[in-house]
Amino acid sequence: MDILNLNKILTYCLLVTEPAYGNQQAINAWKFANTLIMEGYILNTIFFYQNGVYNGNKLMLPANDEFNLLIEWKKLAKKTGCKLNICVSAALRRGIIDKTEAKNNNLFCNNLDEDFVLSGLDSLAEAMLICDRTVQF
Repeated sequence: MDILNLNKILTYCLLVTEPAYGNQQAINAWKFANTLIMEGYILNTIFFYQNGVYNGNKLMLPANDEFNLLIEWKKLAKKTGCKLNICVSAALRRGIIDKTEAKNNNLFCNNLDEDFVLSGLDSLAEAMLICDRTVQF
């Protein structure tokens, strides 16, 4: 039996800590994720943390001729089956809320896109344990 299986297909977790717009890091994360898939690797989870939680804001409205990163994250998740986790505490501090939080706080609307899930840091820790590689952007 070969202890080092060099032909193993690696699984990845991405940690995105920057917003969709304002700098290049979130777009770089998206490009990296697509390259992973094209190269045959498995993208298990994308965890949005700190200012990265803004990537899940469904109220972002870029101009028609601009790249819409929210839509591209959603397409990537549908294509790969990866999870789009948003850190719940970072999101709530920044005003990103789902339907449940809106209801619990007597707010009339929510702004977290339905393809993103509020989750705790335990989700990130679990992803880091089960994935072969974690890459932060």
